[in-house]
Amino acid sequence: MKKVKLGSTKIQLIDGDRGSNYPSKNDFSKNGFCVFLDASNATKTGFNLENPMFISKAKSDSMKKGKLKKDDIVITTRGTIGNICHFDERIKYENIRINSGMLIIRNSDEFDVKYLYYLLKSEIVGNQIKAKTTGSTQPQITVGILNDLILFLPDLTTQTAIAQILSSLDEKIELNNKINKELEAMAKSLYDYWFVQNVDDSWEKIKIGSLLQKQKNGDWGKETRQGNYTIKVTCIRGTDIGSLVGNNEFKAPERFILEKNIDRILEDRDLIIEISGGSPTQATGRIAYITQEMLDKIKTPLICSNFCKAVSLKDKDLFFYFILTWKKLYDIGLFFNYEGKTSGIKNFLFDDFINHYDITIPKNMLIKKFNKIISPIFYQLVHNRHECSILSQLRDFLLPLLMNGQVKPCI
Repeated sequence: MKKVKLGSTKIQLIDGDRGSNYPSKNDFSKNGFCVFLDASNATKTGFNLENPMFISKAKSDSMKKGKLKKDDIVITTRGTIGNICHFDERIKYENIRINSGMLIIRNSDEFDVKYLYYLLKSEIVGNQIKAKTTGSTQPQITVGILNDLILFLPDLTTQTAIAQILSSLDEKIELNNKINKELEAMAKSLYDYWFVQNVDDSWEKIKIGSLLQKQKNGDWGKETRQGNYTIKVTCIRGTDIGSLVGNNEFKAPERFILEKNIDRILEDRDLIIEISGGSPTQATGRIAYITQEMLDKIKTPLICSNFCKAVSLKDKDLFFYFILTWKKLYDIGLFFNYEGKTSGIKNFLFDDFINHYDITIPKNMLIKKFNKIISPIFYQLVHNRHECSILSQLRDFLLPLLMNGQVKPCI
């Protein structure tokens, strides 16, 4: 298979906007002519455009760089480097500019654009970038580094066939994620109808802490098996909550813990609470849940990290109700009121919250009826997430093999 340096192709590398034209705080709005993105909007799974910031047409026209065209590829060059995003037909915005923490990679007719996108996301390119940026106190991808990248360049027919294989896997992942969003919205609507719109004044109010039976502290263990650290586990950090019970790819690290800490291993119907972390716009206190279906699919025993705490309920029938109630409280921003700070890290005042906040408990018969409706939704959410994980692993396994010619697509 032919190999070429990126710098020897017709691919263009274009800077994001910088300097005097960079938008000030006063330039931004929630609606406007042009979306302006920084590196935080370019994630490992693509552009995050859920809540974009806009600038006016006049401000956009004053900028000289960073204007995206359809089918441009963007790479983050500072901070979290190497995230690759494709400005494809799924993105509804016409006018987008990027800041100087990213570079535009504009395709030429030598490459199928989706093939180029997957090639840039592959280990083949990622390892080259890593080798050139390792050791730097502030890693940065430069135009020079990109121009030196060695790319595999099969004929266009082969490129298109490779892109179609990988795209079909991503399309199924995207479909599952869309289904899960609808299922989550359905679960929220059912909860709101049963327990918010039709609340009964006779329902009991009790402190959240009185519902909890057992608490398990987190553990970080060791990276490798050593000494008495012999129990292999998957460790769920705060950053993994969004993938364990969300639509991001689940990539929690494997660790080794002491045998005496085996009681920290998570079980069916355990709940994970993030107790440290967050950000100025994201509260601590996010919740994740464990079901037997999840444990069966993940297989490796699960624990949570030191920045999380696991709890279980005295009454397991309240499991789904408790999750949805907690998420409702989180979504309205309540947990910002229960935060402290040590060494620059926000901490969720867990004990203070559970010992002082009242929760309404519906009648047991109503909870049982609700569970019959809601449990299949949660089961399908878990199934779809696991299927996405398998598809992602298959895609990542095939990607380098297809790119370097070890596996050939049927044409």
